[in-house]
Amino acid sequence: MGRRSLRNIDPGVDLSPFLKTPDELPQPWDAPQLFGRIAPLEIEVGSGKGLFLVAAARAQPERNFLGIELARKYARLVASRLARHALTHARIVHGDARRVLASLVPDHAVDAVHVYFPDPWWKKRHRKRRVMTASFLRDLDRVLVPGGQLHFWTDVHEYFEATLSLIAATVSWEGPWDEPLRTPTHELDYRTHFERRMRLGGHEVYRARFARPRPSPGAAD
Repeated sequence: MGRRSLRNIDPGVDLSPFLKTPDELPQPWDAPQLFGRIAPLEIEVGSGKGLFLVAAARAQPERNFLGIELARKYARLVASRLARHALTHARIVHGDARRVLASLVPDHAVDAVHVYFPDPWWKKRHRKRRVMTASFLRDLDRVLVPGGQLHFWTDVHEYFEATLSLIAATVSWEGPWDEPLRTPTHELDYRTHFERRMRLGGHEVYRARFARPRPSPGAAD
């Protein structure tokens, strides 16, 4: 199945309210400055063409959403889609999610993190470039609120099993729980464009969900 070309971005659309760089994020962290309000925050690592970010923001207007995308052309595309739907409670950051999570997001600020189909870096010598590393997981553990969740999907079985083992060895989270396969109701009723391509191509998708434990009653977090 061939990939569709990227939609042309209307040069008359102001992307600046929706498109940020890491250096443009408020420091210290200030949700009202970034989103105009305080609300539960969900972060997507690697937003691609923005199907999840846009759909989730449209479905949950009571939450803030922050996507992070390394490829500038995709980050701009996502920003144009957020602008087109006037999703003022969502932003896309053009940058490295590892830097954003490690240096810019404060403790216990995030209700959910979504990592869908990250680059598997197939060669063994390149696997250190994978986003799902021990240091990245420790950053997720720090930024997630008690009860906050990680959603991790991949089409690579080895990456899935390696990540589940790494999570078990690195952080003390509840899970993994499976996320059931859903039957799409229309052409774009998928979590991401990549999920759509994999499933229409007959490929397996591996899904898991984890939660940072809530403290026991009377215990300090």
